[in-house]
Amino acid sequence: MVVCGDDSLAHRLAAELQDVYRAHVVLVVPDALSGGQDGAPPRVPRAGRSGVTALRRPAPSPDDTSGGLRLPLEEVLSAAPSEEALLRAGVDRAASLALLYEDDEVNLRAALAARRLSPGLRLVVRMYNRKLGQHMEELLDQAALLAMPGVDRAFLDASTTVLSDADTAAPALAATAAGGTSKVVQADGLLLRAVERAPSRPGETPDPGLCTLALLSSSTSDPAGSEGSEGPEGADASGSRRPLLLPDDATVRDAADRGTVVLETVRHAGPALPPRRLAGRGAPLGTVFSRRLRWALAGIVASVLALSVTASVLTAADPVHATYLTLLDLFAIGDPAVGESTTRQVLQLLAGLVGLALLPLLVAGALEALGTFRATGALRRPPRGLSGHIVLLGLGKIGARVLARLRELDIPVVCVEEDPEARGIALARSLGVPVVLGDVTEEGVLEAAKVHRAHTLLALTSSDTTNLEATLYARTVKPDLRVALRVYDDEFATAVHRTLRAAHPGAVTRSRSVTHLAAPAFAAAMMGRHVLGAVPVERRVLLFAVVLVGGTPEFEGRTVAEAFRPGAWRILALDTAVPAARHPDLGAVQHGGDEPQLLWDVHPGYVLRPEDRVVIAATRRGLAELLHTPARPHTGTP
Repeated sequence: MVVCGDDSLAHRLAAELQDVYRAHVVLVVPDALSGGQDGAPPRVPRAGRSGVTALRRPAPSPDDTSGGLRLPLEEVLSAAPSEEALLRAGVDRAASLALLYEDDEVNLRAALAARRLSPGLRLVVRMYNRKLGQHMEELLDQAALLAMPGVDRAFLDASTTVLSDADTAAPALAATAAGGTSKVVQADGLLLRAVERAPSRPGETPDPGLCTLALLSSSTSDPAGSEGSEGPEGADASGSRRPLLLPDDATVRDAADRGTVVLETVRHAGPALPPRRLAGRGAPLGTVFSRRLRWALAGIVASVLALSVTASVLTAADPVHATYLTLLDLFAIGDPAVGESTTRQVLQLLAGLVGLALLPLLVAGALEALGTFRATGALRRPPRGLSGHIVLLGLGKIGARVLARLRELDIPVVCVEEDPEARGIALARSLGVPVVLGDVTEEGVLEAAKVHRAHTLLALTSSDTTNLEATLYARTVKPDLRVALRVYDDEFATAVHRTLRAAHPGAVTRSRSVTHLAAPAFAAAMMGRHVLGAVPVERRVLLFAVVLVGGTPEFEGRTVAEAFRPGAWRILALDTAVPAARHPDLGAVQHGGDEPQLLWDVHPGYVLRPEDRVVIAATRRGLAELLHTPARPHTGTP
């Protein structure tokens, strides 16, 4: 595996490939990003031509996650992913290449060069532009097919996957805000969450979810859980019993005193729209006519009804005629009641007074409705009485993706953004999400977002100090507020998590690094489209993958119950789509596509057919045993 990048995502992805998938990784980075092992200062190499240095091969280091030796991480120091640097890294012999530079153009140039050097190479490209990324996927895959005409597309292992760190981190951040967990895997547009649960109490029947993925070696009563931070603190595996992956039902029943990891799904309900809307503008009726205006109109109607009833009773007039006369008097277009009874004259004077009060009210209502129409075309304000919502700080490229995910889950959100031209402002306007414009560090901004009645604060601005300052201030307003803040550096995220947990032990705190959340999706794409992702269970890992039943003797012709092997693999879902209509990448985020067609409650007696496709949870060893795929076609220079 070759990983190229100019920020911390490259190092995080290399570590993910080594620790989870046991891959041999070559890292291509600029000199400024390279560093020695065990915290040693960066080594200054002697640069050769084109700024490319020789390959560095550090000695193997102990690997705590497996008890063995970690494969050595080799480095090529290069200012740019030139052809010379790619060849030095062995891209012509590699199985996968990840291009993670922040500049989309740099990634595209390198992808075209790599496809020319090795047509059978699996490419994973980091891009923020979705439309351009889709076109590049088709172009690079077509180039691979033309370069290898004898290889059928169905059996071609080479593929191009374009990912964005914003898209890949958004589901985990949304799940953190909604459910307090970042252990998330995408499957056909669905969000799978691996939730840790404490041991059940006597007489209590816990919700089994989809299935039990693992039995934990120990449990904790800490509200932050063992996954509050991605640092070493989140990998505590104390206890005499080791975690047990993919246990059978009998083992789960016998281990009621142990914590479990349960798989759950969150189905997208779509954004909820108000039931009453004005035609053509999409503005809620209650927003255009404010509460004060509605009360004033109600008072006018009540006055008219009272005057009409009084006139009908005292003058013995018909109720309809009495109402008609009252309205004439109210709008000052009736004849004066000269020579009529005193009762009629008094009622006419009272109606005139009500009419005088009605005129400025109508003018004020028209002006307020006009201003409200303009405001609804721009941004909504948080409604009165709102509670239990999520306060989202920052509408940049990360915040915009998280906002879209939260609205897909039908979760109420109030956004806070300082820049009125931010990426997510237009999205918030189209979704009708309330937005408070202002600096979150200024007094009164978070109060305007109703943070004192919120369920969660999700701080996703690009500044770590701003996120931390907003979190500390929000905790003073509401000490038990659930907090999830974005922190760029992993070590700083761990330190912030420890401090906030110590200061507020009764509140849930999450510190999330976008690079840490995005790395698993990039690593899964490098392993191929059959791998959906990985979920850590203490110091072990469960992989989620897509497997074709045909050609897999462990599945073909067997029932779902017979295909289950405890501790190795377990079938979770069945793809019910017609083989010709199946999406090739089941782990991709679907935007505007059809409804997911995965059947999660598969009958244990269902007999697996060769044309079936299933989603499984497996250990690394179990997945390696199941995937009996032929070697990738190789056309590069050995």
